[in-house]
Amino acid sequence: MATLRIVICDDSPSYSAELRDFIARDPCMEVAGTFTTAEGLLSQLDRLDPNLITMDLDMPGMGGLAAINKIMHERPRPILVVSGHAAKSDHAARALAAGALEAIPKTALRLGEPDDLWATALRSRIKRLASVRLAGKPRGGRVRGTRPAARSLDRPLRAVGIGASTGGPPALAQVLGALPRAFPLPVLVVQHISAGFGPGLVSWLDSQIALPVALAEQGALALPGVWFAPEDAHLGLDRQGRFVLDRETAHGAHRPSVDMLFESLAATMGEAALGVVLTGMGRDGAEGVEALREAGGLVLAQDEMSSAVFGMPRAAIEAGADRVLALAEIGPTLRGLRPGILA
Repeated sequence: MATLRIVICDDSPSYSAELRDFIARDPCMEVAGTFTTAEGLLSQLDRLDPNLITMDLDMPGMGGLAAINKIMHERPRPILVVSGHAAKSDHAARALAAGALEAIPKTALRLGEPDDLWATALRSRIKRLASVRLAGKPRGGRVRGTRPAARSLDRPLRAVGIGASTGGPPALAQVLGALPRAFPLPVLVVQHISAGFGPGLVSWLDSQIALPVALAEQGALALPGVWFAPEDAHLGLDRQGRFVLDRETAHGAHRPSVDMLFESLAATMGEAALGVVLTGMGRDGAEGVEALREAGGLVLAQDEMSSAVFGMPRAAIEAGADRVLALAEIGPTLRGLRPGILA
């Protein structure tokens, strides 16, 4: 395996040095350069050709968010946001929407304990991000290879569940942004995101789309709108159409889990449930797709061309998704759904 080249952009030389040493403890990664300004990074980006950039958002001169926008528009590279203040605002959400793959608060990086199990797991996570091959720009119109519908979407539906991971925030913004404020179904969302950044994402998305966006609350009725799983809680519905939050069950590597959301919808809504799997790393959602299919529910999956990372959608397709659609097609498809009675 070729050594993965990492570039660090942070205004603190001492922090950059600590992060460089932390990353370099893995023999599969090397730090090809460190920069205290985004301008310096941009001037050397083509020469260094990194597999991954770590980007602080608080930078002198050109801010981290502006740099991410410029990089993703001109010379796309996997970007990991590592920032001290991003969790307190919607800055991280805006960076993720601009194309950064993930965000981690500096407070979560225990650089002084570089050899414990947590640190080893974090380096593995950085390696996975550095190995991502970003998708090209989505093509317009129908996508070659899209499967025909196995079953018609023309049926009364009571709830929509959406799962996303790496690359999810901009995909969610595009899908949900296509829905009118009067969209009649509740949309339940599981987005894998680092602790501390979920509320900022919800707040940012609420400011960007017509539908109201909020965190789901235990026992509340699932009214039309967009409802996110809170951090460290699986999200589901009971048979009365009320939210159920589960902070105890361990299911795979994620809590909240897309599998748990889809399995809940399958058990309570059956053929009146529709699941959507968007861009993401791994296989979360595949078991849930099988559960939805067995209960008579429907599943849409994002296609490879428009996915930042095709792991979760690929697994959903292998598990039996009814339709494979370009990202630009998913929102209009949801807009045409026929509502049933939720409760």
